[in-house]
Amino acid sequence: MNDIRRSALLPYSAERVYALINDVEAYPQYMDGCVGAEILFADDNTMEARLDLSRAGIRMSFTTRNSLTPPRRIVLSLVDGPFEKLKGEWELLALGDAACKVSLHLRFALSGALVGAATKQLFNSVANNLVDALVKRANQQYGK
Repeated sequence: MNDIRRSALLPYSAERVYALINDVEAYPQYMDGCVGAEILFADDNTMEARLDLSRAGIRMSFTTRNSLTPPRRIVLSLVDGPFEKLKGEWELLALGDAACKVSLHLRFALSGALVGAATKQLFNSVANNLVDALVKRANQQYGK
């Protein structure tokens, strides 16, 4: 099982950062390797979304069901994709009114030998850069 943990301190409210994380359809605009995103279902507490990743000729798509607790947490669980397991959590901790700590924890295992090392490398690369991409997007959107 692969385990990725990343965090960052941001000079923006948890509400603003949460809104960026939850704007899944904008991911292809700023997340390297993400070439498509579609919300399949959404209500106040849940979102089901598909992400399409591609790099160096390797493509993969997966769907997650996201349990939403604004503006503190988004819990991801696998619906469909090349994973044996995929679980994740975005957590936001307000640091006063105008700052927050954002943390991402992903746990995943790809299914079967057919998936291969290249697919694992693609997902690892994208996942490892999610928080950095979010920080850059927040600075673009909110002015740093």
